[in-house]
Amino acid sequence: MSLEMLFKYNWMVREEWYRWCEEVEEAELLKERTGGMGGILHTLFHNADVEWSWIRILQGKPDFMEKFESYNSLERVRELDASFRLEVQQFVEKWDNDMENKLLHLPEEDGSVTVLTWGEVMRHIIAHEIHHIGQLSVWSRELGRKPVSANLIWKGLGSHHSKK
Repeated sequence: MSLEMLFKYNWMVREEWYRWCEEVEEAELLKERTGGMGGILHTLFHNADVEWSWIRILQGKPDFMEKFESYNSLERVRELDASFRLEVQQFVEKWDNDMENKLLHLPEEDGSVTVLTWGEVMRHIIAHEIHHIGQLSVWSRELGRKPVSANLIWKGLGSHHSKK
């Protein structure tokens, strides 16, 4: 399973969560909850932010340092995500095996340096979003609503996927 397929999966599911949010009162989207980033909309903001931030770091570009409070509506989060997506998508589409073991040196606050491979970072980005999608699903059920399906198989992403 390619990294590109998993990124596309995350983007499809994120878009489905945005549509899910359209049918929920804004107060519920902003309500402080236990776990995750503390709320539905804040978690969706966080997913887009973390994905883009890591891609920027891999490219040696400055990180995004905005706060959720500046983007605390569904429309603003969607716009921000759309503004990030093109750069992320271009990076993901250019991914090749030569990039897998490139090293990223991350300076830590204590002066130490953490060394990661680019492949580790890319898989972290994917797993990070999937983790938070699980939290959104729990909150959805707490609201008495059906969550977005996390099923990868029925997303039509496989090269041999067909329904007979």
